[in-house]
Amino acid sequence: MYILVVAATALEIKPLIESFTFVAIKETNLTTYKYRDFDIDVLITGIGMVATAFYMGKILQSYRYDVAINAGIAGCFDKKIKLGDVFNITTDCFSELGADNGEYFLSLIDLKLIENNSFPFNNMELINDSVFKSKFIHQMSKAKGITVNTIHGNEEAIHKVRQLYNPLTESMEGAAFMYACMLQNLKHIQIRSISNYIEKRNKASWNIPLAINNLNRSLLSILDE
Repeated sequence: MYILVVAATALEIKPLIESFTFVAIKETNLTTYKYRDFDIDVLITGIGMVATAFYMGKILQSYRYDVAINAGIAGCFDKKIKLGDVFNITTDCFSELGADNGEYFLSLIDLKLIENNSFPFNNMELINDSVFKSKFIHQMSKAKGITVNTIHGNEEAIHKVRQLYNPLTESMEGAAFMYACMLQNLKHIQIRSISNYIEKRNKASWNIPLAINNLNRSLLSILDE
C-alpha cells in the first residue's frame, strides 16, 4: 500500500518518522520511507491552508496514493474534552470563507456565489465518507472541525463561531487537506490530537508534548493493525 502522510510541521509527527526506515528525499518537503509492508511518502506542508493547498495540489498531480493521512494537533472548543484526546475529524470547513454584513456572517451560499451542494461541499462543509476496514479507526471518536487563518483567542469571536458551526476542533490545515483529497477522489483521514483549548491565549495551559505523543501512538496503532 502506498500512503501519503501530511503534516504541517515535522515536529507533530517526529515519533512516527523515527519509526520509519528512510528511503529517499523525493523533492522539496516530500520524503519516502518504508514501514512494514507500506511505502510511505511524508509531506511537510508548512503551517496554514494556503501552504497545505499548494503542496497537496502539487504532489497529487505527480503521484498516486492509496490513502492519505493528515496528522496534527488542534485546539478544542469543549473543555470537557481532555488534552491529548485524539479524534477522527470527519467534517471540516473554511469557517472564514464569506463576508461580514454588520453583525452577521454571510457564507458563499448566502452571497449566491456557490450553490448549496456544489462538489465537494455539502452546505459549505466537507464531509469525509472514506471507508476503512481498520477496527482502530472505527473505534476512534469522530468530530467536526473548522479550519482558520487566525486561531481564535477572543471570547466574542469564539462565541460567534460556535454559534455558526458548533465545532469541536480548530486547525489551520484540515479543510485544505480534505478539499484536495476529495477533488482527487483519494481515500483520506484527518487525525488530530487536542493540544489546547480555544480561549484567550494562554500557552501555560497547553500540553503539546502530550498531544504529539498520543497522536503518534494512534498513527502507529493504525499502521500496526
